[in-house]
Amino acid sequence: MRTGQYLTETTLTPANVASASFGLLHLLAADGLVDAAPLVVSQLSVGGALRNVVYIATENDSVYAYDANTGALIGHVSLLATGETPSDPRSCTQVTPQIGITSTPVIDRSAGPNGTIYVVAMSKDSGGTYFQRLHALDLVTLADRIPAVVIQATYPGATAFAPDRYKERGALLLAQGQVFTSWASHCDDSPYNGWIMAYSEATLAQTAVINLTPKGAQGGIWDVAGLALDSNGAIYTLLGNGIFDTTLTASGFPVNQDYGNAAVKLTLSGAALTVTDYFTSWNTTSQSQGDVDLGSGSPLLLPDLVDSTGTTRQLMLAAGKDMNLYLLDRANMGKYNGNVNSTDAIYQELPAALGHTMLSAPVYFNGSIYLADSGGTLKQFKLSAAKLAATPASVSSATYYYPGTSPAISANGSTNAIVWAVQSNSSSAAVLHGYNPANLAVEYYNSTQAAGNRDAFGNGNKFITPVIANGKVFVGTPSGVAVFGLL
Repeated sequence: MRTGQYLTETTLTPANVASASFGLLHLLAADGLVDAAPLVVSQLSVGGALRNVVYIATENDSVYAYDANTGALIGHVSLLATGETPSDPRSCTQVTPQIGITSTPVIDRSAGPNGTIYVVAMSKDSGGTYFQRLHALDLVTLADRIPAVVIQATYPGATAFAPDRYKERGALLLAQGQVFTSWASHCDDSPYNGWIMAYSEATLAQTAVINLTPKGAQGGIWDVAGLALDSNGAIYTLLGNGIFDTTLTASGFPVNQDYGNAAVKLTLSGAALTVTDYFTSWNTTSQSQGDVDLGSGSPLLLPDLVDSTGTTRQLMLAAGKDMNLYLLDRANMGKYNGNVNSTDAIYQELPAALGHTMLSAPVYFNGSIYLADSGGTLKQFKLSAAKLAATPASVSSATYYYPGTSPAISANGSTNAIVWAVQSNSSSAAVLHGYNPANLAVEYYNSTQAAGNRDAFGNGNKFITPVIANGKVFVGTPSGVAVFGLL
């Protein structure tokens, strides 16, 4: 559901997350930018011993395994084929100076003898041919358990998938025995479309493909937190600028199946991914033309909530560049209101709720949503009777410059909660913050508090999300991962 919650943290508490007792433990070295979130596997059997292992993926197409407790290197593998290099930036400043592994991988501990980490890597050969490959690496050996597959796709009415036109930005999703990938562009450099593909985790055979702008254009999928999944197996995504067919079928769907600048719900049945519902704003065409896309943020599915009538609601939050907050009913997302009257037929809309564009992922905890727009503060919006308050209940004192921040939350159930966020502008020093989720004006810790730059960990990395596990906080950097914990 991409809620951003880690609710089994028993070590870190508001009492001990303070500069006197908490700080930087290790800097784990890597060979490039770490834009993907680090992933942690607890109590993995390595060489006959149980170890907590953190996996690091880099834009240099490397994957590392480190002991999360000691900082010792366990293994490293390059995913480049002979004669290949990572991709160049594709004349785009979003991922520089090279593009390798950008999206957060996904792990299945039950796949293979030791568990498997699935990774998408971009590269090019000496002849200038670009590749996107899906790998299935053994968690202990980091070897390909199954031969890596070159990602290719076709779809009726659409131009074939061209690997040089895309980057895999959103975190991978594992569901129904499939690994799902979704595809963004390079700086909106056309031509490109909105692709989602599924692969069998057992064989890496491609099992399903959908193009969400097949007869149109654009509609890249930027979801930093990745495609979201509900308990019924439905998949949700947000699309960026792109063609939306304002001519609708009798059932209210775009006539050419072009869903640019929309929130989309899909189901997987056999080899078919099918759109079952969607929402786009009444002014979707002008939004796309003005680069004010809904899909610049990331989908967030909320736990079941009860409204003022006693009805249980299953809701989704969407926020993008128009600075509105959209709360969508997942059973009736609202579709498209063809009457140009400045209204959308949706569950709740908060116009201009944000002061800046949303380029990061929101999170949920204990009846509140937390998010930081680009150039704004970290904000807490409370939910009451399954509706969002119109204004934030609390905000941070720190400002989160471009592209904002994607926070994460640790707690032991509903107690000892901490909201973690990173100021991560690439031109200045990164700062890790820990806040009181009940009042973001209360800061428990930040990495500038200790004397002598004790907890400094280098400049920021704009895409990073903090990851919490087993009493530690892991933060990607331009050259590895910083590990914070009790001193």
